[in-house]
Amino acid sequence: MSNIILLFAVGLVCLFFEVVVPGAVLGILGGIFMLVGCGLAFAEFGAMGGAITVVVALALLGVTFYVEFVLLPKTRLGKKMFLEKSVAGVSQPPHAHPDQVIGQGGEAVTTLAPSGYVVVAGRKYEAFSQSGLVSKGTAITVTGLDNFRLIVTKS
Repeated sequence: MSNIILLFAVGLVCLFFEVVVPGAVLGILGGIFMLVGCGLAFAEFGAMGGAITVVVALALLGVTFYVEFVLLPKTRLGKKMFLEKSVAGVSQPPHAHPDQVIGQGGEAVTTLAPSGYVVVAGRKYEAFSQSGLVSKGTAITVTGLDNFRLIVTKS
């Protein structure tokens, strides 16, 4: 009986510290300890004792997860460990809307050979030139969109 309790205790401690330690190693070890404890209970006490042990193990897991994910985030330590805010930044500029750019004029801010960057209506876009090589500073006209870039020609 004491071996089963010891395995459960070690398993619960491992599962509790899984929140703090990166990786899944402690969670897997905690689950293995709990399963071995249940197996010993079946071997030592039979089907009824094993079933009771499984129910107790599930209840202990539920209490542990409740403490970790409901109570701990509300504590001072938990507020330092859990993320509460998200970053609203983006890594790419917003895509051009066809109604806003097609037919508009702009200027090449890099050499388009045949791809580069242009400024249309004060915003910088990636562009593809149908006119071949377009030098920096050349006036362009937007003729269409291709996925995430503008299709332009020399004005």
